[in-house]
Amino acid sequence: MQPSPITVLIELSEKETDDAAIRLGIATKSMNELEQKLNMLEQYRKDYENRLQDGMKTGLSIQNLRNFQLFLSKIDEAVQGQKQLFMDAQYRRQREQKNWQESERKRMSYKTVEERAAKAQRQKEEKRDQKQTDEHANRLLFYKR
Repeated sequence: MQPSPITVLIELSEKETDDAAIRLGIATKSMNELEQKLNMLEQYRKDYENRLQDGMKTGLSIQNLRNFQLFLSKIDEAVQGQKQLFMDAQYRRQREQKNWQESERKRMSYKTVEERAAKAQRQKEEKRDQKQTDEHANRLLFYKR
């Protein structure tokens, strides 16, 4: 027997929801990895800045001071680049979450339609069965007279 159209829609929406969940998982993992790299870079910058402060207390040559400043500016550029990557990853994750939520909403609405149709069919069958039972009881009563 061929599946009903609603069953086909439910199966398709379940696959779409599963695919969306996988994409959401990938986006979340990517975002978390980029956040860890950003935190690591920011910590590295703080550590390097602390080294500069310690060096300034003990005395640094102009050349070493300039090297520290140049390297700190390079680290700042890397931090800014990583922040942008992280923000892009956050946006992708939010978009994937919305896609998953939409897929799940669609799947649930198809399930609801299927459940309502099944309930209506059961009620129709129960009504038909009750009618047959009533008719049978009336015939028995008629023949007993």
